[in-house]
Amino acid sequence: MRLTDHTDYSLRTLIYVAVYPDELVHVQSVAEAFDIPKNHLVKIVQKLGQLGFLHTVRGRSGGIRLGRAPERIGLGEVVRAMEPDFALVECFHEGGNACVITPACNLRGVLGEALRAYFAVLDRYTLADLVGKPAVLRRLLGDAVAAAIPVADIKVKRRVTEA
Repeated sequence: MRLTDHTDYSLRTLIYVAVYPDELVHVQSVAEAFDIPKNHLVKIVQKLGQLGFLHTVRGRSGGIRLGRAPERIGLGEVVRAMEPDFALVECFHEGGNACVITPACNLRGVLGEALRAYFAVLDRYTLADLVGKPAVLRRLLGDAVAAAIPVADIKVKRRVTEA
């Protein structure tokens, strides 16, 4: 089983953002840290935001941060949400299965069991498990704190309405 680059980059983005919990991280910083094309990463960040894994702040002083606590972001949930499908072999496709031995073959059952085991393992872990040593991760990522904006420094403009 191999994850798509889309899912790989999604997990790396979540890890990066998780090691800077008090800051808004720039997408450019993530792209540079992992050598991922920024345009591709923007699409991934948008989807992660739509799914609630990330909170995105638009604008000049914008950035991204986790949409919920890392303990509440399950790896299995992220992988299921970001992968296009889990049809490991042709016989997993109900409508497009042209394999002539499907009625007598046990491959589908064996691979189905393996896929369930795969997700059982992923479902035991959260993003918090991946970032157990944030200081080491920050150092490995080049300590890009300068490229992030402390959340406390963000000024929220409030619309004043007159009664």
